[in-house]
Amino acid sequence: MALTAHDMSDMGRLAQLATNPQGGASREEIYLAVASLYRIQDTGLNERERELMREILRRLTRDVEMAIRVALAQRLCEDITAPHDLILLLVDDTIEVARPLILKSPLLTESDALRLIAEADIGHQEAVAGRPHITIPVTDALAACERESVLMALVRNATARISSATYESLVEKSRVLTGLQEPLAHRPDLPPRLASSMCEWVSEALKTYIKANYAVAPETVDTALSEANLVLQREPAGAKEPPADSAQKLVEKLAASGQLKAGFLMRVLSQGQVDLFELAFSRLLSVELVPFRAIFYDGGARLVAMACRAAGIDRSVFNTVFNLSRQARGLPVVLTGPDHAAVDAIFSGFTRQTAMDELHRTS
Repeated sequence: MALTAHDMSDMGRLAQLATNPQGGASREEIYLAVASLYRIQDTGLNERERELMREILRRLTRDVEMAIRVALAQRLCEDITAPHDLILLLVDDTIEVARPLILKSPLLTESDALRLIAEADIGHQEAVAGRPHITIPVTDALAACERESVLMALVRNATARISSATYESLVEKSRVLTGLQEPLAHRPDLPPRLASSMCEWVSEALKTYIKANYAVAPETVDTALSEANLVLQREPAGAKEPPADSAQKLVEKLAASGQLKAGFLMRVLSQGQVDLFELAFSRLLSVELVPFRAIFYDGGARLVAMACRAAGIDRSVFNTVFNLSRQARGLPVVLTGPDHAAVDAIFSGFTRQTAMDELHRTS
């Protein structure tokens, strides 16, 4: 859409008003008017016009109430048609304004995230660390930070992709930054050998958790897991009945050796191998696959929690299990207040054995 002479005249008047408000126009009104014109006329602006609008907004930012700027950021945070440089201008504002855009805007690129990590303050870095599905270059850059709060936000981000080298760095930092130890140990994609190495310095309770959930033979299991993964990738998406032979053989092999544990379930789920996850989960609970799927997907959050409790999956990673499994099957990921209360009641009121008994009665 081309910018008309009338629009140019409006922009000129707005520039004058930004410098010297008059006629009852407040700076907030001018700020919102310029932002609105910028958004609507984005493709019709040349670089000089765009720079003029950015300058008006920058000039007004310090005088416009934060609530107005936050409201604008929230309005634009999921807008895929908003001008990219308008998004960046708001992202460079205070963290209260920037946060909704950093966390949600689909227009924020990997390069934008890397620039924020390198140049912005700690609040912006923490927000980047919490952004869904951040890539390995971004998590590598975040892991190089020395701020514990940034690293904590990163390791608590269940959807962040973290390389083996970065995990090495984070585990090493957890020797001194003790707050990292628990969220690291509960990440489903933490390499088992690194989890085992943490036993040298973590608490007894966390050491017990690691030994219970990462007691797998890496070479044997990883080889079998790779073979099962190849089969699963070649087959069409969706729940399979019966599952691939290689997946069944892997699960039986682990069960026979006593190494079918919660840690394995978390690993395969985090890798997107949902059929293998369901098969292993049902085998661990001694429930047939079809009834297990009915319990797990049709019984609500309470029965998912019951299954997790029976399998030895910790409360701290319940949300990860619930979210990833439902996302993989295209189901809604919604936990209400009553759901959270029911889940807490399961983990606090049932032992593994009583939860197992309840599941068997249900199935």
